Amino acid sequence: MVSLNNILLIFSLLACFSCAKVGYLWDQGFGQMDLLSSARPNKEVLEDSKTPIDAQQKIRQIEKYKEYFYQYWSMKPTGIYSETTLLEGDAVTYLVIASPFNKIEAKRHCFPFMGCFPYLGFFSQQKAKSFARELEQDKYETYVRPVYAYSTLGYFEDKILSSFFHYDDYGLAELIFHELFHTLFFIKDEVDFNEALATYFAREMALEYFAWNDEQIKLKEAKERRQALISRAFAQKIKSLNNEFIKRSFKTQIDAKKFRESYWKQTLKPEIEKICAENPGKGCFPLKKNWNNASLAAFMTYENNGADIKTLHKDLGVDLKNFFLHLKKSYSDYKKNRKKKSFSDIFLGIVEN
Repeated sequence: MVSLNNILLIFSLLACFSCAKVGYLWDQGFGQMDLLSSARPNKEVLEDSKTPIDAQQKIRQIEKYKEYFYQYWSMKPTGIYSETTLLEGDAVTYLVIASPFNKIEAKRHCFPFMGCFPYLGFFSQQKAKSFARELEQDKYETYVRPVYAYSTLGYFEDKILSSFFHYDDYGLAELIFHELFHTLFFIKDEVDFNEALATYFAREMALEYFAWNDEQIKLKEAKERRQALISRAFAQKIKSLNNEFIKRSFKTQIDAKKFRESYWKQTLKPEIEKICAENPGKGCFPLKKNWNNASLAAFMTYENNGADIKTLHKDLGVDLKNFFLHLKKSYSDYKKNRKKKSFSDIFLGIVEN
């Protein structure tokens, strides 16, 4: 059951916003309430004969991953993931990312106490698409994508969602460790860095959990190196495209779109094809999608910082637990000094010095 304090929190937050955002927060608040209220204790779901066997297996796996996570960090387990919500659809929420037609930059949405985000999430796919259409009327390009998991960052006790069950055992472990990490460490106004940190720590924990042999790790690392190489190259090309957008200062959407399509066909696509060909492997993800400024901005949001975090960890020569202690201490020092630069710039700047 949702506590009265959590309900009061939502309504007190509503009072802090303009009328334009009240409707959104109201929907999100009641969407979250519905998600929480429809959850049932894991034991009850597991004993229910109507629960599919594969769903039961996933719930038991998640409970094991949760236990491992809290033991790993020597923390007392919370009630997170102790209940399960079986969703009607595949996704739990839908993100709407928007970008100006003449620049590749995610529109930011800011809220008191919680900071700014380069997207808005909706529990209803219909409302997500409706909001995207509103933004498009204001000459933004938009991208709507499904989300299968998210964290409320400790505001509520997150539930196991049936959308988690799409992942295999390894992917599910990374997912759970990722979302749980957000409850350990989160930096206001630095969404991309929070995601990069959670992804890195989740990956390292999953490798330790499954205790893969050297050959398995080598194969995975080879695949990840290829993926990272393609991602970095693609990100660099996107930056070049954005520089061209800024330089040309397009005034109409038609002219901006024509330029992007020409740039993709003549420059970006051939260069990515060459990089993928020179690094044999399965798939070449940039070529499998029709990109616009919003989806390109979304890619850049989650691409940043991952390689730098790994390099810093390696340079420090410490295990994952001590790397986390270093992260926490660095952030504590940063808050005391109140520097103007972002924490991620300062933290990862150690690599550049």
